[in-house]
Amino acid sequence: MIRLTDIWEFAAPSQYKLHFARFNRKDQPLAVFARDREKWKGWQEYRPKSDAFNRQYIFSVMDFYHEPDIWLFGGIWEVKEQLPTRYEVALTNQGRGFIGRLKLRSSYRAQATRVNFENYLNGFEVSEILREAYSGIDFPGHDSIDIGFAELESLMHTNPADWRGALQNAKGVYVITDTKTGRLYVGAAYGEGGIWARWRAYSATGHGGNSALKALLKKQPDSFAYCRQHFRFALLESHTARIADDTIITRETHWKQVLQSRGKLGLNVN
Repeated sequence: MIRLTDIWEFAAPSQYKLHFARFNRKDQPLAVFARDREKWKGWQEYRPKSDAFNRQYIFSVMDFYHEPDIWLFGGIWEVKEQLPTRYEVALTNQGRGFIGRLKLRSSYRAQATRVNFENYLNGFEVSEILREAYSGIDFPGHDSIDIGFAELESLMHTNPADWRGALQNAKGVYVITDTKTGRLYVGAAYGEGGIWARWRAYSATGHGGNSALKALLKKQPDSFAYCRQHFRFALLESHTARIADDTIITRETHWKQVLQSRGKLGLNVN
């Protein structure tokens, strides 16, 4: 076992607050970090009613929720100014090379997300140091895709070669699950750019042009927040680009019937 203190010396831990960033009922911080570093900075600038970041520095980690008890280092931030509704922060050079790479193990379970660093420093174990900064999950294979909308956004933003290469040259049938209601939408991807292009349309709009999804999201105060919290994407089957479009359409009809995604039980209207 290697502890954080074995590889990193902190002369004055009491100058730091520790930020355990977790799902906030809208976004996973890991997805925010991969998608937009400026928005990740905003997670350090948010000020709750209490003056939580009342020290000079913030040691920030985010829930690496694919792996239990693992936290990804997200930088050390200096609190420049404490404003009534937010903090002004700046990323420091401390540990900059570890940002997005250093994975720490901690069984932290308490509700508070902003705590005193010195109380938890000695409990951090080094799990792994990634070769490159985290930019999204690795492609798991066509048969093992199960991602949330926020992860889809991150993939489209970072454009990883493994995901893009596998999906833009494939046709297939997919399912979108609304985890709030349990209703399903079954769709087919067979146009130019394959599954990758079809899913890119969802990341851009939330609904991908589908009428039932449009109607659902129109009722939400924040349609993208709803997608990030409740939509999940999976492939039911995938095929090479050489397969006939009519075959994909036939398979789409089959899965609509099997999963009963038409009518009250689902989100397909035809």
